[in-house]
Amino acid sequence: MKKFLAVLLLVVLSMSLFVGCGSSDNKATADEDVLTIGVSIASFDDTFLMYMKDGMERYIAGLDEKVEVTYVDAKADAAKQLGQVENFIAQGVDAMVVIPVNTEATAPITSACEQENVPLVYVNRLPDNLPEDIIFVGSESIDAGIFQMEYIAEKMGGKGNIGILMGILDHEAAIKRTEGVEKVINEKYPDIKVIKKQTGKWSRAEGMAVMENWLASGEKIDAVCANNDDMAIGAMNALEAAGKLDEILIAGVDATPDALLEIDNGKLDATVFQDAEGQGKGGMEAAYKKAKGEKVENRVWIPFQLVTPENYKEFMK
Repeated sequence: MKKFLAVLLLVVLSMSLFVGCGSSDNKATADEDVLTIGVSIASFDDTFLMYMKDGMERYIAGLDEKVEVTYVDAKADAAKQLGQVENFIAQGVDAMVVIPVNTEATAPITSACEQENVPLVYVNRLPDNLPEDIIFVGSESIDAGIFQMEYIAEKMGGKGNIGILMGILDHEAAIKRTEGVEKVINEKYPDIKVIKKQTGKWSRAEGMAVMENWLASGEKIDAVCANNDDMAIGAMNALEAAGKLDEILIAGVDATPDALLEIDNGKLDATVFQDAEGQGKGGMEAAYKKAKGEKVENRVWIPFQLVTPENYKEFMK
């Protein structure tokens, strides 16, 4: 009897081990089937980029299959971002999305992904000398400056002095948006002069500090064109504190909820809608489809739209 029980116990243990190994194999197989995407975002402190992240998350949430996405903050450090990309490659992600810290420093990122055949999608900030076979999803930055300045120039009556609050100077968006502002002035408005041009580093606090310095200079400024809404709101706060808000026109870019609220309050004169969620969704969709081996357009352009006191409610959620 004891011998029978011993044999029976061995049989039961063997079956348990077999079942256990089968479960582990199934789990490993299931994990291998899950697509993985790595996302490096230039800075989590950038309000607009967080709206873009929301668009990415909504796209993933709407899929019928499980996709694991890891978001990392490059903290405005190009070297750190390259390290994040290299880590994603080492982890074996199926695709990558990058919102670059510095558009002039993306060559190593592009090269690393190409060497390892990892599909790469840049979003929002167009890198310099980007190979045609690498995907970019974003908007034509120069258009934002053009739309912004055409509106402000008309409000100025075609003459006066302006200051340009630029983003970080080596960012494609800062360069092109400023170029758009100056293009309108140079081609159409000889009586408008750019008397101030300084970086506010995309920051509300920096925008406020720069505007305070401009006011302290004593030079007459009739309008401020800021490369983004955070800097525009910072300038607006400085003007309001100095009692000069009614004297100087202010325009931003991005049409963030805060900017739309300030237009509603009558404090901000204009902004330019850049579809953050649309860019985020488009970038993630491109990465997902490339990871699955599907064909994707290499350049996906999402248009800007001028936002003024006449139409801002159309953009409020």
